[in-house]
Amino acid sequence: MPAPPAHTRARRLRRDATDAERSLWSALRSRQHGFKFRRQHPIPPYTADFACIEARVIVEVDGGQHGGARDAARDAQLAAMGWQVLRYWNSDVADNVEGVLADILRHARMRAKG
Repeated sequence: MPAPPAHTRARRLRRDATDAERSLWSALRSRQHGFKFRRQHPIPPYTADFACIEARVIVEVDGGQHGGARDAARDAQLAAMGWQVLRYWNSDVADNVEGVLADILRHARMRAKG
């Protein structure tokens, strides 16, 4: 069976977001910090948890199933496409969403300045 279209997959991922993803989205949304982030943004062949097009920053919020060679290969391919991938554990977001947000914005500012 072929994979669903990217927009269908993104819609499903937005609906099924983890608590950590919801918390971080609440902090990132609506340009409240000067950058526009998109949630579950398709970057074929992948879908980023969050992406800031302007700064070319991708934010991934990972649970225990992540890490290892598969994510490293994905990150390398996205880097070759000009993206910086930032990864945070669900527990880091849950325990310190303000610290995670500050780190994301620091990277976005550095990338946007060029």
